[in-house]
Amino acid sequence: MLPQGFYFSVASAGFKKEAKKDCAMLLSEQIATCAGVFTQNIFKAAPVVYCMQELAKSSLVQGILVNSGNANACTGDIGKKECADSIEYMRENFGLNTPILPCSTGVIGQQFQEGIWKKVAPILATNRNKNTLEEVSEAIMTTDAFPKIAYRQLQTKEGEIRFAAVAKGAGMISPNMATMLCFVLCDAKVSAKWWQEALTKAVTSSFNAITVDGDTSTNDTVLALANGASKIEITSSELEKEMEKVLTDICQELAYKIVQDAEGGTKVLRFSVKGAKTEKDAKKMAYAVGNSPLVKTALFGADANWGRIVAAIGRSGVSFQAEDLKLYFEDILVFENAIPVYKDTMEEMLSAIMAKNEVCIRVELSDGSAEAEILAADLGYEYVRINADYRT
Repeated sequence: MLPQGFYFSVASAGFKKEAKKDCAMLLSEQIATCAGVFTQNIFKAAPVVYCMQELAKSSLVQGILVNSGNANACTGDIGKKECADSIEYMRENFGLNTPILPCSTGVIGQQFQEGIWKKVAPILATNRNKNTLEEVSEAIMTTDAFPKIAYRQLQTKEGEIRFAAVAKGAGMISPNMATMLCFVLCDAKVSAKWWQEALTKAVTSSFNAITVDGDTSTNDTVLALANGASKIEITSSELEKEMEKVLTDICQELAYKIVQDAEGGTKVLRFSVKGAKTEKDAKKMAYAVGNSPLVKTALFGADANWGRIVAAIGRSGVSFQAEDLKLYFEDILVFENAIPVYKDTMEEMLSAIMAKNEVCIRVELSDGSAEAEILAADLGYEYVRINADYRT
């Protein structure tokens, strides 16, 4: 069920080659408190820079304008002007004088077609409140195979708080934000400082804990709007904790769907490290495995090649005693004391695990209490085809 006070508008502007839905407006009926987390890539796209500058001035936002098919990244001053102009066209046609934040996804380095925003603005305004979140999901997809939407409700003494979120992403996915967009909508009334802290925590354990191919893009953005339409204000620490849990949960669901939809992917690897000195060490080890082409191709082939995992951890740059490491496929110990563990039915059991759509592997050390878990995708033939033909 949708949070109260939000509506959607979708159109086909021509950003994509085919006449598909490729732009959308997500609007709140009243001004909303907005939090944002963005790519750490040095080459930030024009809409990312715009969003960061606007949120530095004020957390109050009325809506989000998004297009797919053109990233408006590495487009210089012209791209910045187009970004600002697109917002002015929307304000004019929607009759708003409040902030709207732009987001783009698609090919890097291409300028927008001349006049495209001026042309589509009245169409989006005409479609005001005529479209669904499912149609928004369709409009923001690029190489995605399926839409990514999630809903949550939180029951409080004052009533029900509703969440809805939509995301896109399938390739160029790695931490410090990936090639993805995510928009979270909520009808609670929140403080700007706490809302930003809550979103940052949620992203850390969701979108910043996944990898498809180790690449991070120029446009990665997560925006969360809370408009207070439910008239339930988040003031107590108890309710803040409940809200944080729901926010994290909805982000983790969408993060999982992104890895599940990995370009050319067929499996999800849930890889965890326990007993590391620091969380930084644990994550470093985890990503050495999750981003290894050899590990990913073995996963695709359902080959329990534990040697590739051990080798990846060994070159991760983390210092540890080799004899202290234990490697498990689910609950089956396959490696300890720096040598493999052999059992009569080992290969048969490992083959059954590797045949699953989600493969769970963990490493245990004895250096401390820090741990980390990431989601990673396998790497198959289709990934090469998709990315070899991306612009053509």
